[in-house]
Amino acid sequence: MTLKEYLAARIEVVDQALQRWVPAESVEPETIHRAMRYSLFAGGKRIRPILCMAASDVVHPDAPGIEDAAATLEMIHTYSLIHDDLPALDNDDLRRGMATNHKVFGEAMAILAGDSLLTLAFQVLSELSEIGAEQRSRLVLELASASGTVGGMIGGQVHDIEGERMTPTAELLEKIHRAKTGALLRASVRMGGIYAGASAAEMQALTAYGEHAGLAFQIVDDILDMEESSAALGKTAGKDLAQQKITFPAVYGLAESKRMAEEERQKAHAALERFGNHGTRLREIADLIVDRKS
Repeated sequence: MTLKEYLAARIEVVDQALQRWVPAESVEPETIHRAMRYSLFAGGKRIRPILCMAASDVVHPDAPGIEDAAATLEMIHTYSLIHDDLPALDNDDLRRGMATNHKVFGEAMAILAGDSLLTLAFQVLSELSEIGAEQRSRLVLELASASGTVGGMIGGQVHDIEGERMTPTAELLEKIHRAKTGALLRASVRMGGIYAGASAAEMQALTAYGEHAGLAFQIVDDILDMEESSAALGKTAGKDLAQQKITFPAVYGLAESKRMAEEERQKAHAALERFGNHGTRLREIADLIVDRKS
């Protein structure tokens, strides 16, 4: 199976899981469920749940029910995008090539749609039936920590907001992106390992991979914001520069940022050595993260 075929198959599996867990648009109150589904099924790449399933596969191929755990990562990611686009934060009109949630449903409903996806993610983890209580507890802790304020996604967003129009520094850049983007990507890989019952050594290797792949993802995101069009990205291009955000190109320049992304790719590959050929998909995903154009 080619990587393209693999990704398409995984996206289908994740979407089926999301369809099962997210209430239908006909379920009362209908408006909130329409708003949740509008953003959730707007055509995302599903990188985080795919990373989760690929990480699980290197430890326990085709672990039953992994797609449900993986789907919670897409719920959290989509909630963060809905809130990030709000006027009080990035004030954006375009996401995944469509009007942002608040432009369609209004700010109040967009806030509630994000809240609903956040809470649903933890409901799903608590109801996983294929693993034991200890693993469920570890998954909840992993996702909550990666989404939170201390070294997590929300903490990174706070640093990002407060860093606007400040002098770009490597220290502040590190604070923002290891938390805002990197934490959830690392958690995606770690949750796959936890679900599959990875050993301490396997978890260490997966964590290192997740950290390097996550950093590469953000570096490339910053580069694409400068080099690609809004049509290609599916979101408003050039926002980082317009809002004077602290990005890798702002601190290091474009050429050095590209070199750093390549370095993180190589480190991600190296972290998978203990898995041999079983780590092929994760290596391919690291390549995809660095080579993508959107």
